[in-house]
Amino acid sequence: MKLKDRTALVTGASRGIGRAIALALAEEGADVAVNYVSSEAAAKDVVEQIQKVGRKAILARADVSDYPDTFRMAQETLKEFGHLDILVNNAGISSDKTFVKMDHASWRRVLAINLDGVFNCTKVFIDQMIKRSFGRVVNITSIIGQIGNFGQANYAASKAGVMAFTKSLAKELAGKGITVNAVAPGFIETEMVEAIPEKVRHRLLEQIPLKRFGRAEEVARAVVYLVSSDGGYITGAELSMNGGLLM
Repeated sequence: MKLKDRTALVTGASRGIGRAIALALAEEGADVAVNYVSSEAAAKDVVEQIQKVGRKAILARADVSDYPDTFRMAQETLKEFGHLDILVNNAGISSDKTFVKMDHASWRRVLAINLDGVFNCTKVFIDQMIKRSFGRVVNITSIIGQIGNFGQANYAASKAGVMAFTKSLAKELAGKGITVNAVAPGFIETEMVEAIPEKVRHRLLEQIPLKRFGRAEEVARAVVYLVSSDGGYITGAELSMNGGLLM
């Protein structure tokens, strides 16, 4: 097992890509804290699935946009696990509107979760990683942060900001045994993509060279690679997983 004796926390782990990442980490031997904010039943199901493969799992409820709430979650997680080796900042939302129609509340809410949340979660765990001279941080960005998209100025800005944060932190922590990387998925078969109207889905598929949407499990395996010893020489990178759409 690549991650035997490792501990991890995945934000937004109750569904979609976060769920797949949490399960993949556990399958490779890690104990996992499953973060969620409202979907408790779904989060409990992830915990149960992890326990079935013989790994320890705990619920880690917190609103990542709220620093005090995130700090509390960190203290509870560290008390339970003793330390944290792997942090996957996956939690994110979208609130799509053209910029002319976008109000300040929509802008702030998306930035608060998608960008501030990455700062908050990294901040509350990074000191103990530095003390142990080991850590793996993976931030989930998006192809939208790389190319922009109509009606998603807030989402694109948040994800591009996460990548800039990733590079800066990677430079600061490279000498301390900590790697910081990002994975930028394209269109992945999750609830978000499934909600896209069929005509729009068809147009998207025509633009993707591989002619299919990605799978959450594929993103999860990329995260496993980056946090395992196999990816130990990679830091400050953004791994694009978009079926060739970015070419």
